[in-house]
Amino acid sequence: MKQKQKILVIAAHPDDEVLGCGGTIAKHAISGDNVHIVILAEGMTSRSKKRDRERFKAELQNLSKSAKTANDILGVNSLKLMDFPDNRIDSLDRLDVIKTIEELVNEYKPDILYTHHIGDVNIDHRRIHEAVVTACRPIPGNHFVKQLLFFETASSTEYQVSGSAPPFVPNWFVDITNTLDRKLRALEAYDSEMRTWPHARSIKAVEYLAHWRGANIGVEAAEAFILGRNIEK
Repeated sequence: MKQKQKILVIAAHPDDEVLGCGGTIAKHAISGDNVHIVILAEGMTSRSKKRDRERFKAELQNLSKSAKTANDILGVNSLKLMDFPDNRIDSLDRLDVIKTIEELVNEYKPDILYTHHIGDVNIDHRRIHEAVVTACRPIPGNHFVKQLLFFETASSTEYQVSGSAPPFVPNWFVDITNTLDRKLRALEAYDSEMRTWPHARSIKAVEYLAHWRGANIGVEAAEAFILGRNIEK
């Protein structure tokens, strides 16, 4: 019998977790793994010139409900929504972000951790990637994460231009043929975040990407990752 694993997904904004690895999350949940989702930033408030949570109070409440619905569809064990400033994580001291993630890693003690790719256009994605790598450094006697994987995020990863950051060149794929439907239904719950085709963050675009990543490895649908570290025990 396959041993259950502890999975932690650290994402920047509500919907990133589904865009990046929703099919993989559902696959872990179906197999009986313990899956925990942490979303660090609030969403929405970057749509105005100054951060104003009160102005977006109703929208933030609806976004939180959408996040819960989406992750219920995926079958996760827990969802934690934090309140880092949306698209302003670079305004925080990097050490404070690292310390927060270290606390999360110590709390959940994951075997596998999924987070953002370093080369994304979105600044929050990049800062979180850097903080996760630092927080997951393999210190003897206090290291839980055996596998560190970085996902692509539609409307951020592919928006980066050549030469400005490391490109997303996947070397790890997960067959999500049987969980793509859950991923798409979870994204439909994020109605305020999704766009219409041909936007990269549309249901159709995400479905096309899943089929393309599947074609990369000869299956119907897949999600692609960059393997950051893998420790075999």
